[in-house]
Amino acid sequence: MNDVLQFEHVSKIYKNGTAGLKDVSFSVKPGEFIAVIGPSGAGKSTLLRSINRLQDVTEGRILVEGEDISRAKGSALRSIRRKIGMVFQNYNLVYRLSVLQNVLHGRLGYMSSLQGMLGRYREEDKVKAVELLQEIDMGDFLNSRAADLSGGQKQRVGIARAFMQEPQILLCDEPIASLDPASAKVIMDMIYAMTSRRHIACLVNLHQIDAAKSYATRIIGLRKGTVVFDGPPSELTDAAIEDIYGTSMEELSITAEREAI
Repeated sequence: MNDVLQFEHVSKIYKNGTAGLKDVSFSVKPGEFIAVIGPSGAGKSTLLRSINRLQDVTEGRILVEGEDISRAKGSALRSIRRKIGMVFQNYNLVYRLSVLQNVLHGRLGYMSSLQGMLGRYREEDKVKAVELLQEIDMGDFLNSRAADLSGGQKQRVGIARAFMQEPQILLCDEPIASLDPASAKVIMDMIYAMTSRRHIACLVNLHQIDAAKSYATRIIGLRKGTVVFDGPPSELTDAAIEDIYGTSMEELSITAEREAI
């Protein structure tokens, strides 16, 4: 099975000299569900955002189905980006528009700028958007304004929009950080089920170690921009977790309890 994503010695150095990523190399196969964990500032968001070129890298190559997105420009970059859906922590919706219109934005990468501005979506795209909203139990909210939804509902719309792209890779940047535990479980169940059904590779940044262990087929642990763990959840021992976070399990438990209050 060919890799859908490859990192080859990728580094990111910011203008202030901070290293976001240091010589990161790994590959991803279709259907893998990968949780990326690590402390704040470890490079999790830099890693995810470099995959779809929301963040440029300083060195190395990032290959999406064999194409180097880190060097692509113009129409080539646009073509590669179509293959990469993204779900954001803060939803990234257009709140004045309806739920259906927000989901349809997932097709903008396939349209000309004029078609996009005029909202000239194909009928089959509208049908697909409705089907996706029904799949995530939001079929009754087609014409609701995005601004009027709960946090969990907004994230569902963000997920449907990402799947409108028909991506080969789904990136989720802290998708449950702003949600209560019940909503967080619904969203994680949804992302896992939808990527599994479509055999799509998924990389999700998580602060919650328990969620990473529950859903991921593979976990990548980052510390100070470096991969310090890459393996199945069964191998994520307490010692490995302490190495990733640079602190004791006891302190991590105390921190988690504080955040839950």
